[in-house]
Amino acid sequence: MTTNTYQEHHLKLIQALLNAAQQSPRLNDEALLDEADQEFLNNLQALSQSTGINEEFIALGQSTLSRIVARYPELTPHAHRDLFWLFGGDCLHYMPDDEIQIYQRLDERRFEQEAAGEPFNFTEERARIFGLH
Repeated sequence: MTTNTYQEHHLKLIQALLNAAQQSPRLNDEALLDEADQEFLNNLQALSQSTGINEEFIALGQSTLSRIVARYPELTPHAHRDLFWLFGGDCLHYMPDDEIQIYQRLDERRFEQEAAGEPFNFTEERARIFGLH
């Protein structure tokens, strides 16, 4: 079984979101893009190429996801809930309390296993905690 790390999992979700944005009729014609649209696509591209989860990455993710909700609602279904949790901050306003509690349990489990030096398969544990198995 391949271990899916926390970072790998989220980078795959960001890449899928970038792909959806690039396929969006509103964003796939460069002749129609305004400066804000191009900045948005550049930000998604930067997030998808990140090599680590740090403060800069989180701040860029928060502003990018908030922009999706405000400016690109057609992309909101492509913004996975895991990304709202990962970026936190204002993104948490788009999550109900019961969903936040589930993500808190998932993070606690991840921290416990990492502290014990045990391998942690994020995808498998997420599926278990969300009752997908």
